[in-house]
Amino acid sequence: MTKTGRDRVRADALSRGLDIDITERAPADSLEGAAAALGIQPSSIVKSLVVKRHDGDYLFALIPGDRQISWAKLRALVGVNKLSMPHQDVALAVTGYPRGAITPLGSSTAWPVFADERMRGGRVALGAGEHGFSAFLDADALLTAYDATVADITEALSSR
Repeated sequence: MTKTGRDRVRADALSRGLDIDITERAPADSLEGAAAALGIQPSSIVKSLVVKRHDGDYLFALIPGDRQISWAKLRALVGVNKLSMPHQDVALAVTGYPRGAITPLGSSTAWPVFADERMRGGRVALGAGEHGFSAFLDADALLTAYDATVADITEALSSR
């Protein structure tokens, strides 16, 4: 039997001792709409980004929904001169999840996790392995379970 994305997320969470709730959600056309539908603040939605390193390897960057990745900060933290976001087809191939549903939980490949410090201390929602679902869990427990590197790796959305 083939496991769904949600099955993989649940199984990985269980193996790591994480208490997770997966909730079906209606489609939303904005971050604010998604947050309202889930009854949370936009900052509590965590984007799981697949980032390609200069050596061809990957990492996960966990970013609060109301912020954007700061490439300069992340490059400095990782200790490389070049990072990029792969095409969505590549992200699917290397995680087993479509863009918008990506999460380190149950990813087909385990990579280092880098997380923005602003996601600490609360319950967050992130991709659940399939479109139309969100996984809710304690941010600190997630960061601990993945031995994440936690630092300031974002900037305000308006600072572009």
